[in-house]
Amino acid sequence: MRLFTYVICRDYGFAPNPFFGVCTLATCMVKIRKSAGVGDWIVGTGSKTQGRKGQLVYAMRVTEILSFNGYWADERFQCKKPNLAGSKKQAFGDNIYHRSPVGGQWRQVNSHHSLRDGRPNPDNVEHDTKVNHVLLSDDFLYFGGVGPDIPKRFDVCTPGRGHRCRFPDSVVKEFSDWLRSLESGFNSPPADWAGMRWTPTHRLI
Repeated sequence: MRLFTYVICRDYGFAPNPFFGVCTLATCMVKIRKSAGVGDWIVGTGSKTQGRKGQLVYAMRVTEILSFNGYWADERFQCKKPNLAGSKKQAFGDNIYHRSPVGGQWRQVNSHHSLRDGRPNPDNVEHDTKVNHVLLSDDFLYFGGVGPDIPKRFDVCTPGRGHRCRFPDSVVKEFSDWLRSLESGFNSPPADWAGMRWTPTHRLI
């Protein structure tokens, strides 16, 4: 069991997506999506610019890994395909990639990672699909903007960009025990939903 930690600079419920009973990491964090395996913990902490440095935003123990095509086609996760005219949790759906059956090109549906006019964003497509892994967890904790401070004795937080994953087994065990002492599942909305303004098609302005 390994522990991966990183700072979440934008918390809209997209990456990670903690809705519909399963927490998913389907975009961004390419190196973590490449390296993490079933049983590993992924932990996102608040950012200094938001005044949330060292606070727990979410933690997920990876219980399944799918390809983008597998995620796209799986009946369990049709609810995670974005609906920009729906609720906020529908609008920020992360099930946005699949390969064209003819030619195999990546397709990106209209979503939080698309251009403002709804066309695919080539930069996000290139970045997100560098690793054909979607991490899933039905064993997670999500606190959005009201997560607890991580006890300083652990020293697991990442100071800036990138991630950390080289922790002694004893630290990983003790930290996972601390996570187990907290309320599991979805606890509070994403931090960046507060004061959010929308266009008529649910695009951020």
